[in-house]
Amino acid sequence: MRHRTIALLLGLAVLVTAGCGFHLRGTTKVPNELKTLTFSSYDPYGPLTRAVRAQLRLSDVTIVKDKDPRAKTLPSLRLTSSMEDRSTVSVFQDGKAAEYQLVLEVEAQVLTPGKDIFPIRIRVFRSFFDNPLTALAKDNENDIIRQELREQAAQQLVRKLLAVHAAVEANGAVDATLQKTARANAVTGAKGTTATNTDGAAGIEVIQTPTSATEEQ
Repeated sequence: MRHRTIALLLGLAVLVTAGCGFHLRGTTKVPNELKTLTFSSYDPYGPLTRAVRAQLRLSDVTIVKDKDPRAKTLPSLRLTSSMEDRSTVSVFQDGKAAEYQLVLEVEAQVLTPGKDIFPIRIRVFRSFFDNPLTALAKDNENDIIRQELREQAAQQLVRKLLAVHAAVEANGAVDATLQKTARANAVTGAKGTTATNTDGAAGIEVIQTPTSATEEQ
């Protein structure tokens, strides 16, 4: 009876989370305009690139190869660089480093056909303690922390696509306003030119009118 009750509660929990629009951890609702894109990286087979690819797929983004005929008409996400840095946060009484901070900085770009290039910069960091007595464990911990930083940077990078989409929409609205203003100015300028030509023609007619001296002859 107890097992049946637990199973029933778990089933209800699944239904509730499904009804609330529950999403897996790390997923991002990417705008439809960026659901299909091309992806390139300065390090095509590196761990950061693999983390970004995995995060894009987890967010239901379709990655199209550059050789695909659609590639020229699709947005493009490019990883341009990444850099790791480690700094000392605290020290022991004997002056040896006790705590470090590992920082990962990632730079990327989103290119939209016929529009601007949108730069993206990500900075994530983690702190960890240094135990000189457990060198092997420390190396394993560093590897785990680096992988976690890559995954965190990949998640933030995909979330930044929302901001890029908003910027594209805003720029599109500004361009539409500028084009409308330019057309209005062109129409106004054309009317002003017509009025000036009419006045000029009238002036020429006045000049061509015979003078009184000519009439007397």
